[in-house]
Amino acid sequence: MLSIGDFARHAQVSVRMLRHYDALGLLVPASVDPATGYRSYAASQLPRINRIVALKNLGFTLDQVGRILSEELSAEELRGMLRLREAELAAQIDADRVRLAAVGHRLRTIESEGTMSELEYVEKSLPAVRLAQITATVDTQAEIGPTVGPMFERLVGSLAAAGMSMAGPAVAWYGADGERVRLAAAFPTSAEKATADGVEIGELGAVERALTVVHRGSMETIGDTWQALAQQVEARGQQPQLPSREVYLETPEDDPDGWVTELQQPLA
Repeated sequence: MLSIGDFARHAQVSVRMLRHYDALGLLVPASVDPATGYRSYAASQLPRINRIVALKNLGFTLDQVGRILSEELSAEELRGMLRLREAELAAQIDADRVRLAAVGHRLRTIESEGTMSELEYVEKSLPAVRLAQITATVDTQAEIGPTVGPMFERLVGSLAAAGMSMAGPAVAWYGADGERVRLAAAFPTSAEKATADGVEIGELGAVERALTVVHRGSMETIGDTWQALAQQVEARGQQPQLPSREVYLETPEDDPDGWVTELQQPLA
């Protein structure tokens, strides 16, 4: 038999918690000295305390822990339950990280207000361009970044596997599909039809007037430049038209802050 202190040390919990679990009926001592009230535990009770702690750490209430343990689940059944709960918590953590990144980006956008005056805007026409592209539709602007990057990876892999050439800098365009956002990852091409898996041939028509600006730096901050461009269009009394475009002029692989991207906003 183990004293409550020794059992607590082996179980890596506090004596206070063992007394609490005893009071709740979750883990009753193997014996209690009637004269002194000292609690003693058996080493065979360690698996039960392991289950209690694991379930509690995975977010189950002690009442839920008691009900789970009362069902006398096998080790395999309990393992499956814990793995499911682990996956749920991992998904929640990932979602929280995405939300945290979005909050950080929004704060940086707010902090940069009034500091975008050094941008140079150029109004010009845009030629028609034939594209080898992969398209997708997302619900919100926040989904564009996590979506378009993998799309370009798939596009480059598919074009290389099919032996299709990539002429000129990469292009992304953004349009509307009802209330959703339609987007494409693309490369200019002279091909009449696509031979690469999942790739289609599309065309962006010529644009008589577009307001453009060059964004220098990471894609994490490109939204700030798009906002500045939208404000400039409004300040000029002009009307934006879709699809808008990004042309990636310089994309050093090991230096995201060294990227140079031209933002092109067609005008009605």
